[in-house]
Amino acid sequence: MDTKLTIKLNDQVIEKAKQYAKEKGTSLSKLVENYFNSISNESMVEEEITPLVKSLTGIVPHISEEDEKEAYTKYLIEKYK
Repeated sequence: MDTKLTIKLNDQVIEKAKQYAKEKGTSLSKLVENYFNSISNESMVEEEITPLVKSLTGIVPHISEEDEKEAYTKYLIEKYK
C-alpha cells in the first residue's frame, strides 16, 4: 500500500533531485522510496568484501584494545617527559 508523504526541501535540492531522477529514468517518489528502503535495510545487509580488501586482510597486525590503550599511554608519557 502506498502512502502519501509531505516533506519540505530546498527548491534547488528538489530541482537537482528531479533532474537526477529523470536521467536515471525513474520518478522522484521511486528514488526517495529506494533511498529510504536502502537505509532501513543497511544494518541487515552485509556488504560484500572486494578482492582488494581480502588481499589486504592480515597485513596490519591485530592489536587488542587493551594493548592499544597501553601503547598510547606509553607514548603520552614519553611525549610529555
